[in-house]
Amino acid sequence: MKNITISKTLIICVVAMTVANCGQKKQNTAQKQAQSEMAMTAKTAKTWAEKLGWPAGKKVIMLHADDIGMCPEANTAAKQQLEAGDIQSAAVMIPCPNAEEFIRYAKNNPKMDIGLHLTLTSEWKTHRWGPVTDDVEVPGLLDEDKKFWHTVPQVVQHASADEVEKEIRAQIEQSIAWGHRPDHIDTHMGTLFGDPSYVKVYIKVAEEYGIPANIIDISNPTVLAEFRSKGYPMDDTVVKMSENYTLPKLDYFTSAPKADTYEEKIGSFKELINSLEPGLTEIIFHPSVLTENLKGITGSWQQRSWEAQMFSDPDLNQFFEDEGILFTNWQEIMERFGKMK
Repeated sequence: MKNITISKTLIICVVAMTVANCGQKKQNTAQKQAQSEMAMTAKTAKTWAEKLGWPAGKKVIMLHADDIGMCPEANTAAKQQLEAGDIQSAAVMIPCPNAEEFIRYAKNNPKMDIGLHLTLTSEWKTHRWGPVTDDVEVPGLLDEDKKFWHTVPQVVQHASADEVEKEIRAQIEQSIAWGHRPDHIDTHMGTLFGDPSYVKVYIKVAEEYGIPANIIDISNPTVLAEFRSKGYPMDDTVVKMSENYTLPKLDYFTSAPKADTYEEKIGSFKELINSLEPGLTEIIFHPSVLTENLKGITGSWQQRSWEAQMFSDPDLNQFFEDEGILFTNWQEIMERFGKMK
């Protein structure tokens, strides 16, 4: 009788385990099927490039210069690149010492696509800046030296969304007061994506002013997973905010790769372009002409110097032509977007 009891128990356990395993397998299969369906939907959905009227299957690129206004070297490089038609767009850091000079340039050159690199951090050791807003109104944005914090986590730890909103509005208003309504806005060091509450005010301000922000279409699960893996807190609330955003979005956003030599940098940039999916992509970089002053500001001076040269390189430009790359800027994007309505 004892052996029979054991056998029945074993049978019951085996059946239970089999049912559990079947249930788990069904769950795993359902998850994989859902992921596959999401991926297929992303592949078949129209890209923002297509929505805006570019041909399907094309890579539409915006070469976009960041950190303009930070120093004279950045201003000089951006002017040269814009005037030569080597790049399509640039963004100014309003709190920085050479910002007003470049905004005057933008005012006098309205066909140039120039926006604001909304700034809430001051990362360098000696070359630093603080808010446009009066210090007493945004104490959470200030470090012990009354400058912006050095890092994004420090900003998130200390500054409220209300303070962030107040400062980014002030930067936009400062540009307008200097004579240039920004063509677009983006975020220095990604700070405005550092917390969902910051994303909310970023989108709110962009929509209220009608100035496009560099909001990425994260309905594509591959793109969403990539940015989450990089540490961006893109939770469900951020996904929903992106879905409801009423201005044009980017299909993808990335930056020029670093390299040990100029030749390697050109090669790495070609690899980056080859890796992109069709759609609308903004690629940022930080051009500056090389001086001793630049070397004293940032250890990234060599990369910045190469980024001031590479987009006029005949080899890279021939590559763009051979690959059938299309180029655009935010002014054209907004013109096309207006025709969608």
